Amino acid sequence: MECVHQSQASIEKYDALSDFLKKFYIPSYVLSPEDEAVAVPSTPPESPILVFINSKSGGQLGGELILTYRSLLNDKQVFDLNVETPDKVLQRIYLNLERLKHDALTCKIKEKLKIIVAGGDGTASWLLGVVCDLELSNPPPIATIPLGTGNNLPFAFGWGKKNPGTDKSSAESFLAQVIKAKEMKIDNWHVLMRMKSPKKGSLDSIELPPSLHAFRRASPSDQANMEGYHTFRGGFWNYFSLGMDAQTSYEFHSQRKLHPENFKNQLVNQSRYLKLACKQGWFCASLLHPFSHNIAQLAQVKICDKSGQWNDLHIPQSIRSVVCLNLPSFSGGLNPWGAPNPKKQYDRSLTLPFVDDGLIEIVGFRNAWHGLVLLAPKGHGTRLAQANRIRFEFKKGAAKHAYMRMDGEPWKQPLPLDDETVILEISHHGQVNMLTTENCMSKSMYESSPKVRFSDDGTEDEPLVANCEEEFRKFGAADTFKVPSDV
Repeated sequence: MECVHQSQASIEKYDALSDFLKKFYIPSYVLSPEDEAVAVPSTPPESPILVFINSKSGGQLGGELILTYRSLLNDKQVFDLNVETPDKVLQRIYLNLERLKHDALTCKIKEKLKIIVAGGDGTASWLLGVVCDLELSNPPPIATIPLGTGNNLPFAFGWGKKNPGTDKSSAESFLAQVIKAKEMKIDNWHVLMRMKSPKKGSLDSIELPPSLHAFRRASPSDQANMEGYHTFRGGFWNYFSLGMDAQTSYEFHSQRKLHPENFKNQLVNQSRYLKLACKQGWFCASLLHPFSHNIAQLAQVKICDKSGQWNDLHIPQSIRSVVCLNLPSFSGGLNPWGAPNPKKQYDRSLTLPFVDDGLIEIVGFRNAWHGLVLLAPKGHGTRLAQANRIRFEFKKGAAKHAYMRMDGEPWKQPLPLDDETVILEISHHGQVNMLTTENCMSKSMYESSPKVRFSDDGTEDEPLVANCEEEFRKFGAADTFKVPSDV
């Protein structure tokens, strides 16, 4: 009897929707095998969507957005990430889609399905990792609603930086953009980190980001399972950073975790962030921070060439922060790589920062003043290299720890206290589909005639996309992904 009432309620809600909102509506029986099939709608929706919202993001905005979208659509196609993780949701839905593969309406929905994720950069990366890990037969493209502080991912694809309105009009305006959005493939970047087990305490005392997890390999002979060592893996889509910017971010996140009631306004959060950078002395780094904490003293950095050979990457002694950048949006929408002029493209074998060329841009900064150069029209950081694999080797030194950050999620990484080495390696690993608006900042190498990449002898080269080793085959999102700290 209850099922009959639910079906009747679904029909009444669908009939009450505007023609515009019906373009996004997914019937309940497609989302869950427990629901009875009813002819609502009778024709496939033009742009069926699944909506994932972090109810803890943006102060109270996340919770308000959930209520708004559930009032506009089928409430069963809107999910609170604080209640159910995206891997479980997508597994359930895609298993049901497979069960209904002979249903014409279901097949059309599967072909046209899109995903909307609302949250900070960490939340968006969480969902991207899940979609990659599940290896869906027809992975849906993803649009992002900016609910964080920096909102670099949404800005890179034209969805804006400011937290959106939560009223019905604002939600419908966003849906109108989704239906007109174009797809763009972007590179995935896999992270593998190996470190020796701590002699005292356990790894539970190390607050690693949710996008980096411990894992065990199937083969007993694999070095990742060697006695006394822990191996972690994860992925990012925007950036990995090491040094002063990650330290400021870590302090910001620590304070927000202790006093979340003070961090509910985006503009206030950004001003707090700037104050922390001043307080930590990054505008006078050469005077207030020891030389031993510079990147060249903390780690030996290597990049891999096309032949698979690892070569040392020279890091100037003055560099205090290194950013490995996939998208042209960092620290609130700034582009640290910029656009190298043709002479530098030829002399140093550099290219424009395309998001699908299998290359990551490696940029260095000396201090906070150097970072402010990005505000100038042609400002950029110190361009160190472009590569499709990069390795950081941390050995015993003056520092006991280093600050790192991936897609807005910082952590404090312990460094070796003896002769052992902490290794962190970044490698290209496939691509994922994003939805973009006409204001998209990211550029594809296939959109127009891009600047070609030159080798040392001046001859034209093909884009670099290396074959990854077996240990880089998975991000660890589907079964081992932890819930982000802001959930």
